[in-house]
Amino acid sequence: MTRRDLVIEALNHRETEILPYHMEFTRQALDQLKAHTGDENIEEKIGSCLHYTQYWGWPTELKDKPGYFKDEFGVEWNRNGADKDIGLPDTAVIEDLESYSYEFPKCDEARLRAEYEELVRTKGDRFTFAGFGFCMFERLWSLMGMENALVSMVACPDELEEFLDRNCDYFCHLIDIALEYDIDGVYFGDDWGQQKGLIMGPAHWRRFIKPRMAKMYAKVKEKGKYVIQHSCGDCHEILPDLIEIGLDCYQTFQPEIYDIEEVKRLYGDKLTFWGGISTQACLPYATEEGVKREAKRIADVMRKGGGYIIAPTHAIAFDVPPQNIMALAEVFKEQDKYL
Repeated sequence: MTRRDLVIEALNHRETEILPYHMEFTRQALDQLKAHTGDENIEEKIGSCLHYTQYWGWPTELKDKPGYFKDEFGVEWNRNGADKDIGLPDTAVIEDLESYSYEFPKCDEARLRAEYEELVRTKGDRFTFAGFGFCMFERLWSLMGMENALVSMVACPDELEEFLDRNCDYFCHLIDIALEYDIDGVYFGDDWGQQKGLIMGPAHWRRFIKPRMAKMYAKVKEKGKYVIQHSCGDCHEILPDLIEIGLDCYQTFQPEIYDIEEVKRLYGDKLTFWGGISTQACLPYATEEGVKREAKRIADVMRKGGGYIIAPTHAIAFDVPPQNIMALAEVFKEQDKYL
């Protein structure tokens, strides 16, 4: 069975002896791992069943502002803090949705197509998909700030609906391009959750976010492809909504937030879960043996009936000891021994 087969079996809720797995890294964590192992190819050797590229505006470093990156949407990201991979927007591009003149960028279609051609060329036997990060709520707050984004849901809802429709149309065009290629699915990245509950609450999510996500999901489903949604945090209030609009796989699945046994019982026959090994509570602090025990605990719950891709809950950050990364990689590679 190929790595792609393992993922498809999981997405179709069929158990396999070997769980599909994935591991990815922030730049700092990968540099530390390479230094620890002395192996520049360690990421490739650990491997993954998943293969994807993600578009979120191609931030480019500004020559006159070290540590600052500007994306196609006009957002400047400050990476001089702890987060060297994404950063934080410094200033608002849009001040007020009731009076603004923002125009969405014209995407560099040639560059996007070149990325998809390379994605397909290098997929091997892996499950392959196109990703779109910062695709709805995150694009809103990155352009106007979190406070203004949330206030606009109450202060100017009609103007917000118009903006989000334009944003949705922008991404629908890119999805159409991605679906021309030989891929297995589409991944949407958009953080909605906080440690407890949704950032904007379920009512506002259902009004402003859900119908646009449904429109984008529908494009993918019409082509017979799988839909994957990333959202950090607690999204338990809207898991039934996501199932309703066509979601196949939810990532990231955080055991410090969810009662994993209860969520598996409620939704395990409808959603595949990707994640489960905490980058917040386990990987930075556990011993190597503790990492292995936790991976087994999570796998024992989540593998029943299929529907599980074992992985860290997020890209591994700089605070995770390389020894713990290698311990988890050992579990992934030697599942017959550990799981």
